[in-house]
Amino acid sequence: MLMYEKEIEEYERIRQEYQTKVADRMGQKEWMEYNEILFSAHSCAIEGNSFTVDDTRILREQGMGMVPVGRSLLECTEMADHFRAFDYVTSHLESPFDEALLKEVNRLVTEHTIGYRAKDAVAGEYTNMDMAAGDTVFGDHETLIARVPDLMAATERALQDGVHPLVVAARWHGYYEYLHPFRDGNGRTGRLLSNFILLRAGHPLLIVRLEDRAEYILALKQIRQEGTDEYLVAFFFRVAIQRMKEELSQKKKNASFPLCFF
Repeated sequence: MLMYEKEIEEYERIRQEYQTKVADRMGQKEWMEYNEILFSAHSCAIEGNSFTVDDTRILREQGMGMVPVGRSLLECTEMADHFRAFDYVTSHLESPFDEALLKEVNRLVTEHTIGYRAKDAVAGEYTNMDMAAGDTVFGDHETLIARVPDLMAATERALQDGVHPLVVAARWHGYYEYLHPFRDGNGRTGRLLSNFILLRAGHPLLIVRLEDRAEYILALKQIRQEGTDEYLVAFFFRVAIQRMKEELSQKKKNASFPLCFF
């Protein structure tokens, strides 16, 4: 039996309906703006940014001249950097999936904040010391960084060989986070490039919501603890399917919402 056959079948069935009833009817520009705000808010929130979706929308529409109440300038700058990285990813889908792309996305996502978190680090350049995050201590940074080119090349081959894009995106993401090659922005960079894989294949973005953070982190840990990425792949399918179902349900409900005239 084809691995993840049932998950792929359900995902593709819902994706076709979602594309027709939601994405296509919004138009490409509106669709991407909607995704940029939702994705940026949740991806940065996973790393500790306190911006809500509404805060993110205000910043995207009005720029740094309108700092949402109660948010720090550092958080605003981090979000603005994420916007630039998102715009770069979505406008360079023809780019090879290689180290140059990886480094440029990390440079953009950390460009104006890395000096606050690691004064000796350079945005877009690999770490020069061993890394830790949460309760995880990563391996020798030289060894892990040396494996990045093979990971990028293997991912490109998997796409060319017809492996389902969501499976490729999940597997790449898991092992990239295991390598953790940058001083800052590994999570945001990883989620952006997982969506590069999906968008290049014509699929909707995958948005890991803040409320799914604990399950997401646990799935990533299973790669190191048990040597398998099946938990992360299953998580990617669940999150992707759930998002599409929820938005289809919203659209149906709002279309039939009763009007009350006074």
